[in-house]
Amino acid sequence: MKTFILVLQIISCIGLIATVLLQSGSTAGLGSITGGAETLFGGNKKGMDELLKKISTGCAVGFLVLTLILCML
Repeated sequence: MKTFILVLQIISCIGLIATVLLQSGSTAGLGSITGGAETLFGGNKKGMDELLKKISTGCAVGFLVLTLILCML
């Protein structure tokens, strides 16, 4: 059981890191970094940012819950 939860936590962590890195920043100075995310999800920047925000929120909540469960075990 503990190993299964740990695997889920690692997957959640990788998903959180990936979605945060794919989000566009508040400054437009690093356009070359966000170019991969824009081509991956199409040209709709606002829709992509909203989707990545929802995914990163879900991953963050999942990571927090799984971490608390692992601490209790």
